[in-house]
Amino acid sequence: MPAIAQNSSKNTTKNQALILSDRYASNEEAMRFADDVAERRNLDKEWVRQAIGQARFIPTVQRLMRPMQPSASGVIWKNWRVYRSRFIDNVRIQAGVKFWRENSAALERAEAEFGVPAEIIVGIIGVETIYGRDMGTFRVIDALATLAFDFPKTPKRDRSPFFRDELEQFLSLTNRSNVDPLEFRGSYAGAMGLGQFMPSSWVKYAIDFDGNGKVDLFNSPTDAIGSVANYFKSFGWKTGQPTHYPVSFDAVRLDKEALLAPDILPTFNIDSFQAKGAVLRGEALNHIGPLALIELQNGDPALSAGNAQQYVAGTENFYVITRYNWSSYYAMSVIDLGAEVKAALK
Repeated sequence: MPAIAQNSSKNTTKNQALILSDRYASNEEAMRFADDVAERRNLDKEWVRQAIGQARFIPTVQRLMRPMQPSASGVIWKNWRVYRSRFIDNVRIQAGVKFWRENSAALERAEAEFGVPAEIIVGIIGVETIYGRDMGTFRVIDALATLAFDFPKTPKRDRSPFFRDELEQFLSLTNRSNVDPLEFRGSYAGAMGLGQFMPSSWVKYAIDFDGNGKVDLFNSPTDAIGSVANYFKSFGWKTGQPTHYPVSFDAVRLDKEALLAPDILPTFNIDSFQAKGAVLRGEALNHIGPLALIELQNGDPALSAGNAQQYVAGTENFYVITRYNWSSYYAMSVIDLGAEVKAALK
């Protein structure tokens, strides 16, 4: 019995050491960063050190941030149909109808003040958190610290400077708000609330839309609605402009490589777009402003005729949605979910 007790004591001590070692209090780089933040932001040095020091390295966060691996052919094929199915289903649509009905006044006011359609706001909050049902379970400070000091680096990819900036913004935000920085929960990337705002976006674009004297993106759908609308307006949302148009191709003139070269950035006017073989019809021919050819892959087209890519002509408003998440697939999911909820609402 004494031998067993002794081994148990050693194991307990070892486990305690492991628990302490995953905290950033033992990371010299993190503590230097804490001191630097305290000096720049005029924050209490011990408070910043304690906050970062209690953050823990989360292996799952690091793993989820690793880039996709290419297929055997060396090509990463995306699949729009599969991606869309993750966000457009009956559960999310019905939750969206309920959210719209409960918050119709705030959605109408946001559309009137910022020019952003209610369905786009509803689409964002639905794609991000299923209307608050899934706002993330990671401690925000753990996620941000892990990505700030242990980002999974590759020769061409190191986003640790971005996450250090976000960690600094988070500490400043919680300090000003007199909130415990260990309290907030969010995504594995450190995004928070119904609309999943990163700390810098919270600081710049979140607003007190319900007028109670504080910004609360976790518990106030009205604040979340107003903040999403303010975010889009700040990035140049154009009232009344569609997000995209149908497009087809003239095989004789088609220069798809040139059309896809700018990616999702609207670059072509109507004439230059069509001169390269893109064909527009109807209201698209009266569009004012630049366009982009948006390609949505459906897996490797060599494997099946059903895997053919889909295309739309994206406007500046389509591009604004991608400022929320740099992905045409994301933007189309937001647009489609909002449209589905609107149709079900009627």
